[in-house]
Amino acid sequence: MNTETLNRVLYGSKLTAYAIMRRTTYVLSVLAVGLLIYAHGVVESPVRLHMLFYAIDAILAIFVIIYFLRILYAFERIKFIKRTWFEGLLMAIVFINQIGTYVFGFPVVYNVFEGIGIPLSVELYRVMVSLYMLVLLVIELLETKVHLKAVQVKPSITFLLSFVFLLLMGTGLFMLPKMTNAPESMRFIDALFMATSASCVTGLAVVDPGTYFTFAGQIVLLMLIQMGGLGILTFATFFASLMRQGVGVRQHVAMHELLESESLYSTKGLLQKLIFLTLSIEAIGAFVIFASWGPAAEFQNLGMKLFYSIFHAVSAFCNAGFSLYPEGLYTQPVRMSYVLHMIVAMLIIFGGIGFPTILDVLSPKAMRARLNAPWKNWKMLSRITIYTSASLILLGTVGFFLLEYFNTLSELNFAEALVTSFFQSVTTRTAGFNTVDISALNVPTLMMFIFLMFIGASPGSTGGGIKTTTFTVILISVLATIRNKRNMEIGHRTIPHYVSYKAFSIFTFAAILNIFFIFVLSITDAQYDIMRLAFEQVSAFATVGLSTGITAGLSDAGKTVIIMSMYIGRVGTLTLALALSTRAPSTNHRYPDTHLAVG
Repeated sequence: MNTETLNRVLYGSKLTAYAIMRRTTYVLSVLAVGLLIYAHGVVESPVRLHMLFYAIDAILAIFVIIYFLRILYAFERIKFIKRTWFEGLLMAIVFINQIGTYVFGFPVVYNVFEGIGIPLSVELYRVMVSLYMLVLLVIELLETKVHLKAVQVKPSITFLLSFVFLLLMGTGLFMLPKMTNAPESMRFIDALFMATSASCVTGLAVVDPGTYFTFAGQIVLLMLIQMGGLGILTFATFFASLMRQGVGVRQHVAMHELLESESLYSTKGLLQKLIFLTLSIEAIGAFVIFASWGPAAEFQNLGMKLFYSIFHAVSAFCNAGFSLYPEGLYTQPVRMSYVLHMIVAMLIIFGGIGFPTILDVLSPKAMRARLNAPWKNWKMLSRITIYTSASLILLGTVGFFLLEYFNTLSELNFAEALVTSFFQSVTTRTAGFNTVDISALNVPTLMMFIFLMFIGASPGSTGGGIKTTTFTVILISVLATIRNKRNMEIGHRTIPHYVSYKAFSIFTFAAILNIFFIFVLSITDAQYDIMRLAFEQVSAFATVGLSTGITAGLSDAGKTVIIMSMYIGRVGTLTLALALSTRAPSTNHRYPDTHLAVG
């Protein structure tokens, strides 16, 4: 039977077959994810676990059959395979592993990964396949015309709700019995705190992730950091563009607003580059960290060494600040590992300067263009981001060195003190790692840290704060006012007045919010002095994660305040304000001028 005859035979049943396959895949994806959560979070009996895994493997086998049927019903089969190459690769791995396990008695995934000491490899493989199929089906449902017509939600509100969904999902997973080493399940407020801190890439912790969570719990923590760092919408839209019919105009508009790209076309290109760039930098970072572990850092096996490398690379690039060591990078095995500290600092800088800047400065395409045209300058956003970030890093390095030279740096030589000062300056603005005892810092140092944390990272990055560009625009606006200049200028360009209004709005909103939350914390947790509370609050709002050691001791009301602060700081004060605001009925009129005495 030739291809044309086969297509004619299948044509009449194509719509019915696709409807059945879609419903079957959706139901089985939900069932597989539910069984995985139940197996890894609740079940203790080995016999029951084996039964659950057999059921999950059966579901994965059905996924493979459905994929082959979709190829059969796709009349342009070569184009279909090319378009769904990632899904096809995943299904091929499942097929090979199923044949090896149940036909030849040789579980391929288990033997390959367990052979190099990577634990839970089979479970992770099942989780990846099931989650992928579930995400694929959810995206298809969201892209149907029925849903688009029924749900008219602004992109900013969708962005806010996506993080709510992510942190609630993380909370539920953390509360499962097998996610922690504690005799009882994690309290709701503590689980919500850790899920929010991970999803909002903050790094504040009420428990020690390295000892309190089991390996499964640490995997959940890592997934929340990765998805929170880039945004769950970014992942969803990326998968939609990678698979099947691609992304519609509505998704492009949403990502255009959230990524603040210059055009819808640039958003489409930026999205795919963003994911691949992130995974590439994290992979390189994990490899270099893996090679930099000193002899003092001991691991149970090669798999745990690899996991620690991946975890710290992702945590650093996403500016999360979580570490599997009890005192962060100040813990004794890695306290003097200055090569490791510098690698982590570089990952933090890459994650903090923003994806648009990375693409403009460091992408192969941009570097080739500048080799051919050396006179071509960086974009204005890149220049402001890099020069401001470099100035703040220098300010923090010199300031920390001078303020702490006879305190926390007193036992280090000049070079060690300089590296430590540089690391703390880099990590303070957004990441939250520490190589010194934060609780032992002088008050002037804490005040400088609060200033650096409040400014934070750059637009389009994984960091928080009011952003470096906001700080720069405010400075330029103030200088223009002092000099009595009509326009704000930078790099032979004029900054529109609405940009300064936006910058001052963000600053005012952030300042009022922090002052209010500090006031509330001074009531709920009066046992701590105001400096420690202010440091904790600004660290949470700027999604930094540094703490003077009071996080675990906060009251439930205080933890709730910090949770709200982390969430608002991550989604952005401007995004929150836009989501809650309503448009003015008309902006075409102008009232007469009035004069007010200010200053």
